[in-house]
Amino acid sequence: MAEKEKKCEIDYSKYVDAATKRIVYGCIGLVVTVAVVVFLVWAILHPHKMDFVLQDVTIYEFNISQPNLLTSNLQVTLSSHNPNDKIGILYERLDIYASYRNQEVTLAHLLPETYQGHLEVTVWSPVLTGTAVSVELYLTPALNEDINGGMVLLNIKIDGCVKWKVGTWVSECYRLLVNCPASIPFSGQLAGTGPAIKDQLAQQCAVDV
Repeated sequence: MAEKEKKCEIDYSKYVDAATKRIVYGCIGLVVTVAVVVFLVWAILHPHKMDFVLQDVTIYEFNISQPNLLTSNLQVTLSSHNPNDKIGILYERLDIYASYRNQEVTLAHLLPETYQGHLEVTVWSPVLTGTAVSVELYLTPALNEDINGGMVLLNIKIDGCVKWKVGTWVSECYRLLVNCPASIPFSGQLAGTGPAIKDQLAQQCAVDV
């Protein structure tokens, strides 16, 4: 009788192990398949990064007071061109600001979220301001010298997120960094009461995605 009971015992562990292996292998196969599809789409379409151009800068106020407080008010016009004929671009959380020798001298302005279709051009014209911004003391003599010398090199920068869009598929967020140098001619400090200075630049910007 004991021998019959022993023969009737079923080892379920081997079935559990086999089912677990099938699930694991199935998940691995799915991940690999998705990765291959994404890679093939990326390799075939090969998205090119966008082209940014700083069209012009209008300075309404640019005045440094003692000891090192800078007040500025300027409007910039810049454009972005999508060079891809099969890929759209989603711009999200783009902060734009002006800097002088790597120090931010205006408040960051948030550009509106924008979808850019194939081969399209998008234009923004934000106003950038900074009131009594504390300039690093070691930069103050150089800034005064540049203003008195009649030429100030500012950098208009963008820091944000872009996504690539193909049909209904949207990629993850990629960090976008844009740097547009702008050499602005000055005839002394601008207190905000006189005529503005507008400089047509058409300056190509450095883009990193």
